[in-house]
Amino acid sequence: MYKIGQLAQLAEVTPDTIRYYEKQGMMDHEIRSDSGYRLYSENDLQRLCFIRYAKKMGFTLDAISELLSIRIDPAHHTCHESKSIVDSRLAEVEQKLLELERMRDSLQRLSNACCGSSHSSASCSILEALEAGAGSARQPLSTKSAPFK
Repeated sequence: MYKIGQLAQLAEVTPDTIRYYEKQGMMDHEIRSDSGYRLYSENDLQRLCFIRYAKKMGFTLDAISELLSIRIDPAHHTCHESKSIVDSRLAEVEQKLLELERMRDSLQRLSNACCGSSHSSASCSILEALEAGAGSARQPLSTKSAPFK
């Protein structure tokens, strides 16, 4: 059996993180020592590591709770349920990758457009492009706008 600090250290989290997961219903703390300390089992450590790894994969706490319930009661769940949760996360990641690729391409164009010299930034192509992009994202305040200061 582990006390909360020992469990936290083994799982590389803080005791507050464990308490938070308990409040969210993702961890139990039914067993207490004679002096009132929470005690955790090897199963609790496995569950905490499961939660931690799922968090690293970017799952929300709701999705992790669903995956935990599937793991805890496999007789009443199917692999399809787990796969559905993973496929949903995968779609989110793929969308984010597309957004990051577009961002990378835009940043590369900005970088390529700049000479990078040490002259005044009064006519810096990067700043001009950012200002033009910012201007197209909002309603113009006037027909000719001055650079912001």
